[in-house]
Amino acid sequence: MSYSGSMKNLLLATVLLLFTASGCALKPTNKFDVFTERAQLPQEESVHKQNSLEWWYFTGHLRDVKTGEQFGVEYVFFHFNLNGKRDWQMVNFALTDPQAKQFRYDYKVQRLPQLLEPQLPIRLSTQKKDQLWTLDGQTGEYVLQGRMAAHPGYAINLRTTPHKGLLLHSGTGYENYGDVAKAGYYSYPRMSTQGTIEVDGKMHEVEGYLWYDRQWNCNSVTNKGIGWDWFSLQLDEPLLTESGQPSPTAVEHHEIMTYQLFDRNSDRSVSGGTYNGAERGNVADLKADDFQLEVQEYWTSPHSKLPYPSKWRLRIPSQEYDLTITPLVADQELTLKLFAGIKMHYWEGMCRVEGTHHGRPVSGNSYVELTNRGK
Repeated sequence: MSYSGSMKNLLLATVLLLFTASGCALKPTNKFDVFTERAQLPQEESVHKQNSLEWWYFTGHLRDVKTGEQFGVEYVFFHFNLNGKRDWQMVNFALTDPQAKQFRYDYKVQRLPQLLEPQLPIRLSTQKKDQLWTLDGQTGEYVLQGRMAAHPGYAINLRTTPHKGLLLHSGTGYENYGDVAKAGYYSYPRMSTQGTIEVDGKMHEVEGYLWYDRQWNCNSVTNKGIGWDWFSLQLDEPLLTESGQPSPTAVEHHEIMTYQLFDRNSDRSVSGGTYNGAERGNVADLKADDFQLEVQEYWTSPHSKLPYPSKWRLRIPSQEYDLTITPLVADQELTLKLFAGIKMHYWEGMCRVEGTHHGRPVSGNSYVELTNRGK
């Protein structure tokens, strides 16, 4: 999800629609947004009061500890304020089952009765029908609990701890998107995760890694012609033995985030990202000319009829990466029905990565988000 580079879940378009529905033709305000020279932890974890748009975003791959079955999770809380007076909240919740080629999701948008106040640890919640969705914790240690109201038999109860440290994007925790926007942005790119998920009524004890994005001050872009593609990659590379052969068991972990912003009105694009190496402190900013992202296949949604990229080749010459990213389920499209006759579509899904690093095999997991593919 992020500007993250991504404009998570078309939330900006949601903000515009809500603002229009309120009868106000003015641009949503960001006068209450707070910028510092460097992201301040742990206080940036908490709600930024009256923030234009911020989110706490979790995606990742988990496996059943007994059967080895794989599952994908997306769980995100959004907080936004259109005019400095009223707070809104949105929650998105999705589960992918690649074994059954199934994808289920639920969401809720609500106006809050009062302004959210900063507090630590984070304690966010929303209720849909008789189901309560919650997020509690801070600085890499979180508890995520929720049960879908739209799809009985789908639920999560997960606990995370940091497997790798905090990643401040651009070195400061503030990402510049050309001269289009500047937003607070940091991640915990690999969090060890344990707990249970329920899929189609069956309970699974799971473990794996989640990726966490925290962003704020994100309403700088309000043009509905802007779309985002965002990629998070968690890579596992075998260590070499004394004989120079890849180890069958020992691996080191690398992470990559890349994004592409598209403005269809001007045909302008902005790209960037971050490489997080296996060794502490081995972090590199990725500029537009540092990587090439090539779409190799497309998939057309049977629901929205929109075409989405569905396979990519990612090359990062400076780090000697040549990777292929492939969805594990083609249909991971979400449709948000916000008002009568108004629908928004985006694709966010569980993907697999295969390729080479320094000429040696590397593999891993990815989540990809594709927004605003419509005309």
